[in-house]
Amino acid sequence: MNQPVDHPRVLVFSRTTAFRHRSIPAGVQAIRELGSEHGFAVEATEDAAVLTAEAAHQTAIVFLSTSGTVLDAGSRAELEKAVRAGAGFVGIHAASTTERDWPFYRELLGARFVDHPAIQPAGMTVEDATHPATAHLGATWDVVDEWYNFDGNPRGEVRVLLSVDESGYDPGPNTMGEDHPISWCHERFGGRSWYTALGHDIETYSDPSFRAHLLGGIRWAARLTA
Repeated sequence: MNQPVDHPRVLVFSRTTAFRHRSIPAGVQAIRELGSEHGFAVEATEDAAVLTAEAAHQTAIVFLSTSGTVLDAGSRAELEKAVRAGAGFVGIHAASTTERDWPFYRELLGARFVDHPAIQPAGMTVEDATHPATAHLGATWDVVDEWYNFDGNPRGEVRVLLSVDESGYDPGPNTMGEDHPISWCHERFGGRSWYTALGHDIETYSDPSFRAHLLGGIRWAARLTA
C-alpha cells in the first residue's frame, strides 16, 4: 500500500449520472463522523479528476451510491491501479448501478444491479459473524430497504456476509431465487473489496447497527482490522 496504515485516508466518491439517491449527503456525513471517531481522515468528492489525482494515496476508496458512468478512461485506470497496489474498495448501495460497461468494475464489486421490488422490511441472515461488518449483529437482522436483485449470484466468487430471507417479503420480479446475498467481500485483486446493498434511506445512516456495519466494512477494506 502506498499510504501508511497509521495515517489512513478514505476517499468518498458519490458522483451520479443516472438516479441520484437523496441519502448521499447523509452517507457522506456518517462516514465523516465515523472517521473522526475512529481515526481515519475522510475526503468527499464528486470530481473524477480528484479521484484520478488522489487514488494512489488512499487507504480505501468508497463509492457511495454512485450511478451511471462516472469515470473517464484515466480515472478507471487509476482506480484499478490503486486497487491492484493494495488500496481498499467499498461499494455502498447504488454503487452496483455504476460503470456498467467496465468488466473490471463488475469483478471488483461482485455483481451488477438489475432491479428491486418496493421498499419494504425484510429479514437478513448473518452468514459470517466473524467479519467486522457483521460481528455486532445477532443471527438475523431486520431492515427496511430496497432489496436489490443482481445480474448473477456472486457466491463462490466472494465471501457472503449477509443474505436476504426470501420468504419474509414480497420480492416482486425477483431474479435471484432463494439464495440472495446482499453484502459480501473478497480480496481477488490485491486490495480488499467490500460491498453492501443496504443504504437507500436517509434514516439508515443514523441507525447504530447500520453505522457499525458501514464502519466494519470500511475498516476491513482499509486493512485497519483483521
